[in-house]
Amino acid sequence: MTLELMPGGVNSPVRAFKSVGGQPIVFDSVKGSRMWDVDGNEYIDYVGSWGPAIIGHADDTVNAALIETLKKGTSFGAPCVLENVLAEMVISAVPSIEMVRFVNSGTEACMGALRLVRAFTGREKILKFEGCYHGHADSFLVKAGSGVATLGLPDSPGVPKGATSETLTAPYNDVEAVKKLFEENKGQIAAVFLEPVVGNAGFIPPQPGFLNALRDLTKQDGALLVFDEVMTGFRLAYGGAQEYFGITPDVSTLGKIIGGGLPVGAYGGRKDIMEMVAPAGPMYQAGTLSGNPLAMTAGIHTLKRLMEPGTYDYLDKITGDLVRGVLDAGAKTGHEMCGGHIRGMFGFFFTAGPVHNFGDAKKSDTAKFGRFYRGMLEEGVYLAPSQFEAGFTSLAHTSQDIEKTVEAAAKVLRQI
Repeated sequence: MTLELMPGGVNSPVRAFKSVGGQPIVFDSVKGSRMWDVDGNEYIDYVGSWGPAIIGHADDTVNAALIETLKKGTSFGAPCVLENVLAEMVISAVPSIEMVRFVNSGTEACMGALRLVRAFTGREKILKFEGCYHGHADSFLVKAGSGVATLGLPDSPGVPKGATSETLTAPYNDVEAVKKLFEENKGQIAAVFLEPVVGNAGFIPPQPGFLNALRDLTKQDGALLVFDEVMTGFRLAYGGAQEYFGITPDVSTLGKIIGGGLPVGAYGGRKDIMEMVAPAGPMYQAGTLSGNPLAMTAGIHTLKRLMEPGTYDYLDKITGDLVRGVLDAGAKTGHEMCGGHIRGMFGFFFTAGPVHNFGDAKKSDTAKFGRFYRGMLEEGVYLAPSQFEAGFTSLAHTSQDIEKTVEAAAKVLRQI
Protein backbone atom coordinates (compact mmCIF):
# COMPACT_ATOMS: atom_id res chain seq x y z
CA MET A 1 0.00 0.00 0.00
CA THR A 2 2.70 2.51 0.99
CA LEU A 3 4.58 1.79 -2.25
CA GLU A 4 1.57 3.28 -4.05
CA LEU A 5 1.63 6.35 -1.80
CA MET A 6 5.32 7.24 -1.50
CA PRO A 7 8.41 6.57 -3.68
CA GLY A 8 9.82 3.28 -2.40
CA GLY A 9 7.25 3.45 0.39
CA VAL A 10 9.39 5.84 2.45
CA ASN A 11 10.24 9.52 2.89
CA SER A 12 14.00 9.02 3.23
CA PRO A 13 15.83 6.33 1.18
CA VAL A 14 17.83 4.38 3.78
CA ARG A 15 14.60 3.54 5.65
CA ALA A 16 13.60 1.21 2.80
CA PHE A 17 16.10 -1.50 3.94
CA LYS A 18 17.45 -1.82 0.37
CA SER A 19 21.02 -2.38 1.60
CA VAL A 20 20.16 -4.94 4.27
CA GLY A 21 17.29 -6.85 2.67
CA GLY A 22 13.88 -7.62 4.08
CA GLN A 23 10.99 -5.25 4.68
CA PRO A 24 11.29 -1.99 6.59
CA ILE A 25 9.74 -1.92 10.04
CA VAL A 26 6.83 0.45 10.61
CA PHE A 27 7.09 1.90 14.09
CA ASP A 28 4.30 2.95 16.41
CA SER A 29 6.00 4.44 19.49
CA VAL A 30 9.29 5.14 21.24
CA LYS A 31 10.37 5.69 24.85
CA GLY A 32 13.81 5.91 26.44
CA SER A 33 16.11 3.41 24.68
CA ARG A 34 13.21 1.41 23.20
CA MET A 35 11.04 1.36 20.09
CA TRP A 36 7.82 -0.59 19.40
CA ASP A 37 6.58 -1.50 15.94
CA VAL A 38 2.93 -1.62 14.84
CA ASP A 39 2.81 -5.33 15.71
CA GLY A 40 3.92 -4.66 19.28
CA ASN A 41 7.49 -5.98 18.92
CA GLU A 42 10.03 -4.23 21.16
CA TYR A 43 13.56 -3.21 20.12
CA ILE A 44 16.61 -1.69 21.78
CA ASP A 45 17.30 1.31 19.55
CA TYR A 46 20.76 2.41 18.37
CA VAL A 47 19.56 4.83 15.69
CA GLY A 48 18.00 7.42 17.99
CA SER A 49 16.10 9.10 15.14
CA TRP A 50 19.55 9.30 13.46
CA GLY A 51 21.08 11.16 16.40
CA PRO A 52 18.65 13.58 18.09
CA ALA A 53 17.46 11.22 20.85
CA ILE A 54 20.64 11.60 22.93
CA ILE A 55 18.77 11.90 26.24
CA GLY A 56 16.38 9.12 25.25
CA HIS A 57 13.16 9.04 23.24
CA ALA A 58 10.06 10.94 24.41
CA ASP A 59 11.79 12.41 27.47
CA ASP A 60 9.22 13.40 30.09
CA THR A 61 10.75 16.83 30.80
CA VAL A 62 11.02 17.72 27.11
CA ASN A 63 7.48 16.50 26.42
CA ALA A 64 6.03 18.47 29.34
CA ALA A 65 7.75 21.63 28.09
CA LEU A 66 6.48 20.98 24.56
CA ILE A 67 2.90 20.64 25.80
CA GLU A 68 3.11 24.01 27.59
CA THR A 69 4.63 25.65 24.49
CA LEU A 70 2.02 24.01 22.25
CA LYS A 71 -0.72 25.82 24.16
CA LYS A 72 0.73 29.11 22.97
CA GLY A 73 0.90 28.03 19.30
CA THR A 74 3.12 26.02 17.00
CA SER A 75 4.52 28.72 14.72
CA PHE A 76 4.58 32.52 14.85
CA GLY A 77 6.39 33.37 11.62
CA ALA A 78 7.84 36.16 13.75
CA PRO A 79 10.52 36.49 16.43
CA CYS A 80 10.00 34.61 19.71
CA VAL A 81 11.89 34.74 23.02
CA LEU A 82 12.83 31.06 22.82
CA GLU A 83 15.03 31.68 19.76
CA ASN A 84 17.20 33.95 21.86
CA VAL A 85 17.43 31.44 24.70
CA LEU A 86 18.60 28.61 22.44
CA ALA A 87 20.90 30.95 20.49
CA GLU A 88 22.65 31.97 23.72
CA MET A 89 23.05 28.31 24.71
CA VAL A 90 24.53 27.36 21.32
CA ILE A 91 26.88 30.36 21.24
CA SER A 92 28.14 29.69 24.76
CA ALA A 93 28.70 26.00 23.99
CA VAL A 94 30.27 25.87 20.52
CA PRO A 95 33.75 27.47 20.27
CA SER A 96 33.45 28.69 16.66
CA ILE A 97 29.97 30.22 16.94
CA GLU A 98 29.66 33.93 17.78
CA MET A 99 26.38 34.38 15.90
CA VAL A 100 23.85 31.77 14.79
CA ARG A 101 20.98 31.44 12.29
CA PHE A 102 18.32 28.76 12.91
CA VAL A 103 16.83 26.83 10.00
CA ASN A 104 14.75 23.63 9.74
CA SER A 105 17.14 20.81 8.80
CA GLY A 106 20.79 19.86 8.54
CA THR A 107 20.53 20.07 4.76
CA GLU A 108 19.24 23.63 5.01
CA ALA A 109 22.02 24.52 7.45
CA CYS A 110 24.68 23.26 5.03
CA MET A 111 23.02 25.07 2.10
CA GLY A 112 23.11 28.30 4.09
CA ALA A 113 26.72 27.76 5.11
CA LEU A 114 27.70 27.05 1.50
CA ARG A 115 26.18 30.29 0.23
CA LEU A 116 27.71 32.16 3.16
CA VAL A 117 31.31 31.01 2.60
CA ARG A 118 31.05 31.88 -1.08
CA ALA A 119 29.60 35.31 -0.30
CA PHE A 120 32.23 36.06 2.35
CA THR A 121 35.29 34.95 0.37
CA GLY A 122 34.13 35.95 -3.11
CA ARG A 123 35.28 32.49 -4.25
CA GLU A 124 33.16 29.68 -5.71
CA LYS A 125 35.06 26.41 -5.31
CA ILE A 126 34.55 24.18 -2.28
CA LEU A 127 36.42 21.09 -1.17
CA LYS A 128 34.57 18.16 0.42
CA PHE A 129 35.58 14.61 1.28
CA GLU A 130 34.48 11.39 -0.34
CA GLY A 131 31.89 9.66 1.80
CA CYS A 132 31.01 12.81 3.76
CA TYR A 133 27.34 13.78 3.50
CA HIS A 134 26.22 17.38 3.91
CA GLY A 135 22.57 17.05 2.97
CA HIS A 136 21.04 16.73 -0.47
CA ALA A 137 21.81 20.18 -1.92
CA ASP A 138 23.11 19.93 -5.50
CA SER A 139 26.67 21.12 -4.80
CA PHE A 140 27.23 18.47 -2.13
CA LEU A 141 25.96 15.46 -4.11
CA VAL A 142 29.37 14.62 -5.49
CA LYS A 143 31.79 11.74 -4.97
CA ALA A 144 35.33 11.31 -6.28
CA GLY A 145 35.76 9.43 -9.55
CA SER A 146 37.89 6.34 -9.01
CA GLY A 147 41.43 7.55 -8.52
CA VAL A 148 40.54 11.05 -9.73
CA ALA A 149 40.23 13.23 -6.64
CA THR A 150 39.17 16.34 -8.54
CA LEU A 151 36.40 14.88 -10.69
CA GLY A 152 33.19 16.73 -9.80
CA LEU A 153 30.61 14.36 -11.24
CA PRO A 154 27.02 14.71 -10.01
CA ASP A 155 25.94 11.81 -7.81
CA SER A 156 22.25 12.02 -8.72
CA PRO A 157 20.19 12.55 -11.85
CA GLY A 158 18.65 16.01 -11.82
CA VAL A 159 21.82 17.64 -10.56
CA PRO A 160 23.23 19.83 -13.36
CA LYS A 161 26.95 19.57 -14.06
CA GLY A 162 27.24 23.29 -13.44
CA ALA A 163 26.10 22.82 -9.84
CA THR A 164 28.95 20.44 -9.07
CA SER A 165 31.69 21.78 -11.34
CA GLU A 166 33.07 23.90 -8.49
CA THR A 167 33.08 21.00 -6.01
CA LEU A 168 36.48 19.39 -5.42
CA THR A 169 36.76 16.09 -3.57
CA ALA A 170 39.52 14.28 -1.72
CA PRO A 171 39.75 11.09 0.35
CA TYR A 172 39.09 11.72 4.05
CA ASN A 173 42.23 11.65 6.23
CA ASP A 174 44.46 12.33 3.16
CA VAL A 175 46.38 15.54 3.88
CA GLU A 176 48.55 15.25 0.77
CA ALA A 177 45.50 15.12 -1.51
CA VAL A 178 44.16 18.30 0.14
CA LYS A 179 47.53 20.06 -0.24
CA LYS A 180 47.61 19.15 -3.93
CA LEU A 181 44.11 20.55 -4.49
CA PHE A 182 45.03 23.81 -2.77
CA GLU A 183 48.18 24.09 -4.92
CA GLU A 184 46.17 23.48 -8.10
CA ASN A 185 43.40 25.90 -7.08
CA LYS A 186 45.35 28.58 -5.23
CA GLY A 187 43.14 31.44 -4.08
CA GLN A 188 40.01 29.84 -5.58
CA ILE A 189 38.68 27.63 -2.78
CA ALA A 190 36.04 29.30 -0.62
CA ALA A 191 35.97 26.60 2.04
CA VAL A 192 36.73 23.07 3.10
CA PHE A 193 33.59 21.28 4.32
CA LEU A 194 33.83 18.12 6.38
CA GLU A 195 32.26 15.96 9.03
CA PRO A 196 34.99 16.16 11.70
CA VAL A 197 34.10 12.56 12.51
CA VAL A 198 32.52 10.85 9.50
CA GLY A 199 29.13 9.34 10.28
CA ASN A 200 27.66 8.92 6.82
CA ALA A 201 30.16 6.36 5.54
CA GLY A 202 30.05 4.47 8.80
CA PHE A 203 31.96 5.71 11.85
CA ILE A 204 35.37 7.03 10.70
CA PRO A 205 37.38 9.26 13.08
CA PRO A 206 40.07 11.69 11.93
CA GLN A 207 43.67 10.54 12.11
CA PRO A 208 45.97 12.49 14.45
CA GLY A 209 47.01 15.77 12.82
CA PHE A 210 44.40 15.66 10.04
CA LEU A 211 42.11 18.36 11.41
CA ASN A 212 45.10 20.51 12.41
CA ALA A 213 46.46 20.28 8.87
CA LEU A 214 43.11 21.39 7.41
CA ARG A 215 43.05 24.32 9.82
CA ASP A 216 46.56 25.37 8.71
CA LEU A 217 45.98 24.88 4.99
CA THR A 218 42.75 26.90 4.94
CA LYS A 219 44.33 29.76 6.91
CA GLN A 220 47.34 29.89 4.59
CA ASP A 221 45.13 30.13 1.51
CA GLY A 222 42.49 32.49 2.90
CA ALA A 223 39.82 29.76 2.67
CA LEU A 224 37.35 28.99 5.44
CA LEU A 225 37.09 25.76 7.41
CA VAL A 226 33.53 24.47 7.90
CA PHE A 227 32.70 21.71 10.36
CA ASP A 228 29.44 19.92 9.61
CA GLU A 229 28.48 19.08 13.19
CA VAL A 230 24.89 18.12 12.41
CA MET A 231 25.76 14.67 13.76
CA THR A 232 28.68 15.38 16.13
CA GLY A 233 27.40 18.62 17.65
CA PHE A 234 26.54 18.16 21.35
CA ARG A 235 27.21 14.42 20.92
CA LEU A 236 30.99 14.07 21.16
CA ALA A 237 31.13 16.82 23.78
CA TYR A 238 28.87 19.68 24.83
CA GLY A 239 30.86 21.90 22.46
CA GLY A 240 30.91 19.26 19.72
CA ALA A 241 33.83 17.73 17.86
CA GLN A 242 35.59 21.10 17.82
CA GLU A 243 35.72 21.09 21.62
CA TYR A 244 36.66 17.40 21.73
CA PHE A 245 39.58 17.79 19.27
CA GLY A 246 40.52 21.37 20.18
CA ILE A 247 40.22 22.67 16.60
CA THR A 248 38.12 25.79 15.97
CA PRO A 249 36.63 26.10 12.45
CA ASP A 250 35.35 29.37 10.97
CA VAL A 251 31.79 28.17 10.38
CA SER A 252 29.80 25.27 11.84
CA THR A 253 26.50 23.60 10.95
CA LEU A 254 24.26 21.95 13.52
CA GLY A 255 21.03 19.96 13.60
CA LYS A 256 19.53 16.86 15.20
CA ILE A 257 20.28 17.27 18.95
CA ILE A 258 19.64 21.04 19.06
CA GLY A 259 16.01 20.34 18.09
CA GLY A 260 15.51 17.52 20.58
CA GLY A 261 13.74 15.38 17.97
CA LEU A 262 11.91 18.17 16.14
CA PRO A 263 12.95 19.46 12.69
CA VAL A 264 15.79 21.95 13.17
CA GLY A 265 19.17 23.06 11.86
CA ALA A 266 21.54 25.95 12.41
CA TYR A 267 24.65 27.51 10.98
CA GLY A 268 26.95 29.88 12.77
CA GLY A 269 30.47 31.17 13.00
CA ARG A 270 32.63 34.21 13.49
CA LYS A 271 30.68 37.46 13.79
CA ASP A 272 32.37 39.09 10.78
CA ILE A 273 31.33 36.13 8.61
CA MET A 274 27.79 35.83 9.96
CA GLU A 275 27.11 39.52 9.46
CA MET A 276 27.02 38.75 5.71
CA VAL A 277 23.61 37.10 6.30
CA ALA A 278 20.44 39.10 5.59
CA PRO A 279 19.16 41.37 6.99
CA ALA A 280 22.54 42.26 8.57
CA GLY A 281 24.22 41.77 5.18
CA PRO A 282 23.53 41.04 1.50
CA MET A 283 23.49 37.18 1.53
CA TYR A 284 19.86 36.11 1.41
CA GLN A 285 18.43 33.15 3.31
CA ALA A 286 15.01 32.81 4.93
CA GLY A 287 12.54 30.29 6.37
CA THR A 288 8.90 30.43 7.48
CA LEU A 289 9.29 27.89 10.30
CA SER A 290 12.85 28.85 11.29
CA GLY A 291 13.16 29.36 15.04
CA ASN A 292 9.65 28.02 15.67
CA PRO A 293 8.78 27.77 19.39
CA LEU A 294 8.32 23.98 19.48
CA ALA A 295 11.76 23.15 18.05
CA MET A 296 13.39 25.79 20.25
CA THR A 297 11.70 24.39 23.37
CA ALA A 298 12.78 20.81 22.66
CA GLY A 299 16.32 21.99 21.96
CA ILE A 300 16.58 24.09 25.12
CA HIS A 301 15.47 21.28 27.42
CA THR A 302 17.63 18.68 25.66
CA LEU A 303 20.72 20.87 26.05
CA LYS A 304 19.90 21.55 29.70
CA ARG A 305 19.98 17.81 30.34
CA LEU A 306 23.29 17.46 28.50
CA MET A 307 24.85 20.15 30.70
CA GLU A 308 24.51 17.95 33.77
CA PRO A 309 27.79 16.53 35.18
CA GLY A 310 28.87 13.08 34.02
CA THR A 311 26.73 13.04 30.86
CA TYR A 312 29.52 12.44 28.37
CA ASP A 313 31.46 10.11 30.67
CA TYR A 314 28.36 7.91 30.85
CA LEU A 315 27.90 7.92 27.07
CA ASP A 316 31.57 7.06 26.64
CA LYS A 317 31.39 4.13 29.05
CA ILE A 318 28.26 2.42 27.71
CA THR A 319 29.25 2.96 24.07
CA GLY A 320 32.75 1.65 24.72
CA ASP A 321 31.31 -1.43 26.43
CA LEU A 322 29.00 -1.99 23.45
CA VAL A 323 31.68 -1.72 20.77
CA ARG A 324 34.25 -3.78 22.68
CA GLY A 325 31.63 -6.45 23.35
CA VAL A 326 30.56 -6.73 19.71
CA LEU A 327 34.13 -6.74 18.37
CA ASP A 328 35.17 -9.34 20.95
CA ALA A 329 32.23 -11.53 19.90
CA GLY A 330 33.30 -11.09 16.27
CA ALA A 331 36.87 -12.14 17.04
CA LYS A 332 35.73 -15.21 18.97
CA THR A 333 33.50 -16.34 16.10
CA GLY A 334 36.15 -15.81 13.44
CA HIS A 335 34.76 -12.72 11.71
CA GLU A 336 37.03 -9.98 10.38
CA MET A 337 35.71 -6.84 12.06
CA CYS A 338 36.92 -3.42 13.15
CA GLY A 339 35.23 -0.44 14.76
CA GLY A 340 35.33 2.23 17.39
CA HIS A 341 33.48 4.97 19.22
CA ILE A 342 33.75 8.49 20.59
CA ARG A 343 31.39 9.23 23.45
CA GLY A 344 27.86 8.39 22.19
CA MET A 345 28.72 7.72 18.52
CA PHE A 346 30.00 4.39 17.22
CA GLY A 347 30.33 2.02 14.30
CA PHE A 348 31.90 -1.20 13.09
CA PHE A 349 32.74 -2.74 9.73
CA PHE A 350 32.99 -6.32 8.51
CA THR A 351 36.60 -5.91 7.37
CA ALA A 352 39.94 -6.32 9.15
CA GLY A 353 40.54 -2.59 8.61
CA PRO A 354 41.79 -0.16 9.49
CA VAL A 355 39.14 2.14 7.98
CA HIS A 356 40.43 5.68 7.43
CA ASN A 357 38.25 6.76 4.50
CA PHE A 358 35.30 5.78 2.33
CA GLY A 359 37.51 3.63 0.08
CA ASP A 360 38.50 1.56 3.11
CA ALA A 361 34.88 1.39 4.28
CA LYS A 362 33.76 -0.02 0.95
CA LYS A 363 35.95 -3.10 1.59
CA SER A 364 33.46 -4.13 4.27
CA ASP A 365 31.44 -7.29 3.60
CA THR A 366 28.03 -5.68 3.10
CA ALA A 367 26.30 -9.00 2.42
CA LYS A 368 27.49 -10.26 5.79
CA PHE A 369 26.38 -7.00 7.41
CA GLY A 370 22.92 -7.57 5.92
CA ARG A 371 22.75 -11.04 7.50
CA PHE A 372 24.00 -9.66 10.81
CA TYR A 373 21.47 -6.84 10.65
CA ARG A 374 18.50 -9.12 10.05
CA GLY A 375 19.69 -11.45 12.81
CA MET A 376 19.91 -8.57 15.27
CA LEU A 377 16.38 -7.50 14.38
CA GLU A 378 15.18 -11.00 15.25
CA GLU A 379 16.89 -10.57 18.62
CA GLY A 380 15.15 -7.25 19.26
CA VAL A 381 18.01 -4.89 18.42
CA TYR A 382 17.46 -2.04 15.96
CA LEU A 383 20.63 -0.80 14.24
CA ALA A 384 20.96 1.64 11.36
CA PRO A 385 19.87 -0.29 8.23
CA SER A 386 23.12 0.34 6.34
CA GLN A 387 26.76 -0.61 6.78
CA PHE A 388 27.60 3.01 5.99
CA GLU A 389 25.85 4.76 8.86
CA ALA A 390 27.09 5.48 12.37
CA GLY A 391 25.19 4.27 15.41
CA PHE A 392 24.15 6.25 18.48
CA THR A 393 23.60 5.60 22.16
CA SER A 394 21.63 7.71 24.62
CA LEU A 395 21.54 8.53 28.31
CA ALA A 396 18.50 6.25 28.50
CA HIS A 397 20.52 3.18 27.50
CA THR A 398 21.37 1.03 30.52
CA SER A 399 24.20 -1.40 31.15
CA GLN A 400 21.53 -4.12 30.88
CA ASP A 401 20.65 -2.85 27.38
CA ILE A 402 24.31 -3.11 26.42
CA GLU A 403 24.70 -6.62 27.90
CA LYS A 404 21.59 -7.82 26.09
CA THR A 405 22.84 -6.32 22.81
CA VAL A 406 26.30 -7.90 23.12
CA GLU A 407 24.71 -11.29 23.92
CA ALA A 408 22.47 -10.93 20.85
CA ALA A 409 25.48 -10.02 18.69
CA ALA A 410 27.42 -13.05 19.93
CA LYS A 411 24.49 -15.32 19.09
CA VAL A 412 23.97 -13.83 15.61
CA LEU A 413 27.70 -13.84 14.81
CA ARG A 414 27.86 -17.55 15.66
CA GLN A 415 24.91 -18.19 13.32
CA ILE A 416 26.20 -16.31 10.30
